Amino acid sequence: MSEYWFNLYTKQVEEGPQSDYRKLLGPYATRQEAENALRLAAERTRRWDEEDEAYREG
Repeated sequence: MSEYWFNLYTKQVEEGPQSDYRKLLGPYATRQEAENALRLAAERTRRWDEEDEAYREG
C-alpha cells in the first residue's frame, strides 16, 4: 500500500517519502488527502486551539 506525502517546498504530492522529512507533511493514505494537507493541518490547528482555550477557561 502506498503512502502519500505533501512537500511543503514544491507544493507537490509525493508517492512515498522522496524528500527530506523536514519538508513533508504526512503520511496520508490517499493522494487526495495529501493534496489537501494544508487545509487539513489548518483545520486541526484551529480545533486544537479551540480545545486549548476551552481547557484554560475551565
